[in-house]
Amino acid sequence: MRALEGRLSDEEQLRASRFVFARDRDRFIVARARLRELLAERLGARPDLVELVYGARGKPALSSRFASSGLRFNVSHSDGVAAYAFATGREVGIDVEAVREINDADSVAARFFSRSENETFLALGPEERSVGFFNCWTRKEAFIKALGDGLYFPLDRFDVSLKPDEPAKILRVENTPGEDCEWTLHSFVPEPGFIGAVVAQKLRAP
Repeated sequence: MRALEGRLSDEEQLRASRFVFARDRDRFIVARARLRELLAERLGARPDLVELVYGARGKPALSSRFASSGLRFNVSHSDGVAAYAFATGREVGIDVEAVREINDADSVAARFFSRSENETFLALGPEERSVGFFNCWTRKEAFIKALGDGLYFPLDRFDVSLKPDEPAKILRVENTPGEDCEWTLHSFVPEPGFIGAVVAQKLRAP
């Protein structure tokens, strides 16, 4: 673990030191070290030479040294699962969560989901609630991470699908219908008991 920790930046090592539980600290270290390995493979560089910077809202990016590659990336981890997304010349965001029962799911949905999403969520049957909740949560989180604005972009300004039996879609971004917006959304299951979502900018015509 010490060798992996040595691949992290000073800021990442500081973040790792703030975890209360060793298990969570180790998971963070492994996920970030693996990210550097995956980036290094794509950049043709050594992992310890991959330099990361952070935007005003905390989104990680490659330093100016590698800016010409056009490589964009994002990472998410939950429990023992980490997920990574990479794209060239367009922004990308990813989120993964362990599906579990949330005691105050209704109040969380009322606070963070849009009105349309909240109405759809409340209409779900009890057996669909957990999956529907995390469908919405991961899709909204992935979109926000792709934007790079964090919660500075109001969560009620866009809608995503969340019903377990419906495809993953962005339904609306402000006044623009989802099919006409500049983003694509995909959902995935990294392993049983987890839900993930990835959002990327659409490819622009040359």
